[in-house]
Amino acid sequence: MKYIHQLHLQGKRIFLRADLNVPLDNGGRISDYRRVEETLPTIEYALKEGAAVVIASHLGRPQGKVDPRLTLKPVADYLSLRMDRSVQFAADCVGPEARKQAEALKPGDLLLLENLRFHPEEEKNDPQFSKALSELAPLYINDAFGTAHRAHASTFGMVFHMEATAAGFIMEKEIETLREVRDNPPSPFGLILGGAKAEDKIDLISNLLKKVSFVLIGGAIANTFLKASGIEIGSSRHEPDKIEAARSILKKAKDKGIEIHLPPDAIAAPDSSPNAERRLVAVDQLPAGWSILDIGPKTAERFESQIAHAKTLFWNGPMGLFEIHAYREGTQRVAQAMANSSELTVAGGGDTLAAIDEFELHDKFRHVSTGGGASLAYLAGKRLPAIEVLETKL
Repeated sequence: MKYIHQLHLQGKRIFLRADLNVPLDNGGRISDYRRVEETLPTIEYALKEGAAVVIASHLGRPQGKVDPRLTLKPVADYLSLRMDRSVQFAADCVGPEARKQAEALKPGDLLLLENLRFHPEEEKNDPQFSKALSELAPLYINDAFGTAHRAHASTFGMVFHMEATAAGFIMEKEIETLREVRDNPPSPFGLILGGAKAEDKIDLISNLLKKVSFVLIGGAIANTFLKASGIEIGSSRHEPDKIEAARSILKKAKDKGIEIHLPPDAIAAPDSSPNAERRLVAVDQLPAGWSILDIGPKTAERFESQIAHAKTLFWNGPMGLFEIHAYREGTQRVAQAMANSSELTVAGGGDTLAAIDEFELHDKFRHVSTGGGASLAYLAGKRLPAIEVLETKL
């Protein structure tokens, strides 16, 4: 794969597929500009090298229809202020007007296209839509690692029509860091998994069993594993269709002598409301009808001990319902334990990132991945179409 610093950009017009999928508050205002900030080095490098830049991104899930609440215009306005330069905005991402605006760009100019997902053809990887996007610039740079596991028009289909392609600085850092975790992790290597979506994490464990030293499991995914171990979990959130897969992983790990640590205790409640009665219980003594909503202190202490002696750590998923203050301690203790490590500490996933930011620990991690699903897929050894196509179309 080529990277942006390996291309000649002077006097060229580039199509930059960025990840500007910023979070919005209830009023439709941008509440966190981190993704824009992370993209700036790639944009600024292209401009310094004398390129004109056409930027494209999706925002939210408009279901292939124009939704004014999900316009990228506020991002264009922020870029103008942040970079102290005019950032043009195209009311559509394809069509005669967008092409006219793109072709009129001079070196040093910036144009941000409207939300790619206002067109259903984007997620369908439609050939004609891919061709239309490719007509906006001859060179292609992908810096949207968070979408690398999707074969969409702007991440896959249009690449075959470009004169030259490369990855941006975000993509480069993600691939280099995750490749070290996947292929050559300093040992002991620990996985810390929480949240839900057991399927992705079971695939991850399965692929890394030959490299990993231990696995710590909390959050809703732990409930599925506890159930697979024969423990009654009451009304706790879990995935019944993944119990057999979890049982298989537990057996494989045991056969290889790898410890999978499940919670011995938990904070439980009859429901998830903030004022519900809460109890610290052993996981095998959960009251009927109650739910596990956070790991307990004994679990947190065990997890901290394992984290302390690891040389490589990858974390995806909170340990409980950390959005509610009463159920945040487990997640906070795991985050702090990782932050205290000076080794290769990597985290990924939207909820994980939100927790790290909530506890103001972002700068304490070696790397926080911009793509939760993409990082899990990469470490699980799955295809990432947007990366594969860059490796193919040199």
